[in-house]
Amino acid sequence: MRHGRYPFIVGFLAVPVAIYVTFVIGPYAQAFYLATTNWRGVSANPKFIGLENFERLLSDDIFWKAVRHHGVLLLAMPLLTIVIALFFAFMLNVGGGSRGGVMTGVWGSKFYRVVFFFPQVLAVVIVGVIFSRVYAPDDSGLLNGALGLFGLDPVLFMANPKIALWSIVGVLVWQAVGFYVVLFSAGMASVPKDIYEAATIDGAGRAAMFFKVTLPLLWDTLQVAWVYLGIAAFDAFAIVQVLSVDQGGPDGATTVLGMEIYRNAFSYSQFGYASAMGVALFFLTITFAALTLRVSRRDTIEL
Repeated sequence: MRHGRYPFIVGFLAVPVAIYVTFVIGPYAQAFYLATTNWRGVSANPKFIGLENFERLLSDDIFWKAVRHHGVLLLAMPLLTIVIALFFAFMLNVGGGSRGGVMTGVWGSKFYRVVFFFPQVLAVVIVGVIFSRVYAPDDSGLLNGALGLFGLDPVLFMANPKIALWSIVGVLVWQAVGFYVVLFSAGMASVPKDIYEAATIDGAGRAAMFFKVTLPLLWDTLQVAWVYLGIAAFDAFAIVQVLSVDQGGPDGATTVLGMEIYRNAFSYSQFGYASAMGVALFFLTITFAALTLRVSRRDTIEL
């Protein structure tokens, strides 16, 4: 500090900024450059082709199919995850009603928190392997085995193009709910208990307390959750890679941009075209996050 405040600050920031530029900004810039070339992964001097890869994207049916699938994931996954996680978090924190003048969760709420969070400690690939057995097309599958007990025919969850994507959505929701139960529980724990007690004295039931007290006070947390889940919906590569038929099948029914980037790069050796898809995915993700934060903006409620 003897040499001034700014040299001191720069000294602390120099190494982190250098690491960030090297391992984050650098790869982004390289991807943008490769998107304007026809690089196939072997040439030391890729040929510059301008925006040809992006023009090709506009006429690529598989690309647009993957974008449509992301649209389904963007609507279904955050909505289902948030609704389920909010319900569980509310029941675990204030669903038990007032006991001795203090709002409590349902009986066994501490145990349920551990159970709900368990999927978060599993690697995404492990989750995919588990659900490959859950969705198995014969009686060895958990769901089809249960259907067989009632004399019903097996359902081809991952081989039927009409339900394969929704089966992927179910896995993503199952894997994500636990984290958001904990996130919403932390938000509810920060709400003064006096507010819930006052609502109880005024005769508010559980439904009224949820919609008129809990939900407005958790708006900022919900906004963050929606952005995080939207970004997760733009990923989904690992689950699709492990769980789907023929990596994005059947007939492209579950493909996502991450899967197509992987396929074009490592199966077809079209790294330039794969980079163009990556750039498109980058801007789709940034646009979604910015629009979500803008549309869902509202005044903060002071506690």
